[in-house]
Amino acid sequence: MSVKDKKRGRPKGSSSQLSKEAIMDMAKRLMQEDGKIPSIRKLAASLSVDAMAIYHYFNNKNALLEAITTSLIEDIFEPKVSDDWKSELNQLCKSYLTLLSRYPGLLETLLGMDSHSPAEVFIERFRVVVEPLDLDPESAKNALDLLADYLHGYALASQCNKSHSTLNIEMIKGPLELYCIALENA
Repeated sequence: MSVKDKKRGRPKGSSSQLSKEAIMDMAKRLMQEDGKIPSIRKLAASLSVDAMAIYHYFNNKNALLEAITTSLIEDIFEPKVSDDWKSELNQLCKSYLTLLSRYPGLLETLLGMDSHSPAEVFIERFRVVVEPLDLDPESAKNALDLLADYLHGYALASQCNKSHSTLNIEMIKGPLELYCIALENA
C-alpha cells in the first residue's frame, strides 16, 4: 500500500505559489461562489495545499476572516471631501450595497465578527463624506449608526428577495435624500 505524501506545514522555498494574496484571492472567489466564508479545509483543497500551510500566513481562521473582509470593504468607493457630499455619500452607499450583493455571506460575516477592522474602513470613508457638514461627534455617530442600519437592512431585504425584480439599488435614492436633509439640519 502506498501513501501519498501531503504537503504539510510551511511552504518550502520559492517554488511554492502560496502567498497571503493567493489565499485571500481564492477565499474571495469561493465566498462569491458559495455565499459564505470557506472553511480552511475547502480553501486548502482549492489551493492544493495542506490546511496547515494556510496557518503559516494567518494565525487562525479569525485572522484570515478579518483580512478577507477588510480587503473586500477596502474595494468600496473612496470618497473625497467635497461640497457635493450628497453625491459622494450616494456613491459610497451604492458601492457598499453592490459589494454586499456580490458576496451574499459578507453581511452575515461582518455582523458576526468580533473584529472592527472592516467596519473601520466604512467609518473612515463616511467621515470623509460628512466632513463638510461639521457635525458634532454625537450627531456624526448617530448619522453613521442610522446609515449602517439602513444599508444592512436593505442588503438583507435584497438577499431575501429571490426575484430581484421588486428591489434594486436605485431604490435607495429617495430614503437617502431624506437622510441627507436630516444631516443638513443636524
